[in-house]
Amino acid sequence: MASLVWQSYRSLIHFEFYLRRGNFQALYTKVRTYPLRTSARTVRSAQEICRAMDLACIWYPKEVLCLQRSASTACLLKAHGVAAEMVIGAQQIPFKAHAWVEVNGQVVNDKPYMSEMYAVLDRC
Repeated sequence: MASLVWQSYRSLIHFEFYLRRGNFQALYTKVRTYPLRTSARTVRSAQEICRAMDLACIWYPKEVLCLQRSASTACLLKAHGVAAEMVIGAQQIPFKAHAWVEVNGQVVNDKPYMSEMYAVLDRC
């Protein structure tokens, strides 16, 4: 588990650089084109990976934004052979945008009713 938390932490750092530069297009492209590993060395469940990400976020020195966390989680899941999608949604009144991760249409890193609260803008 410690190795998985460390991978999660490194992924948060990686995606923070995209957000710092305001390079949302590159972040989006990275998540969309991240390869799905078909032969995982170790089998990890989506729940185990999301738990590791939760722990990494606790130890991260800055507030982790939903886009950073979701991009990191989606790529980590894909790296471990789980077909994950980062979903970006928005609501009109009051205007809010949010990102979360789904596996087989089920939210795995947030509340299960996210798609009811936000209109889905894109999946990657």
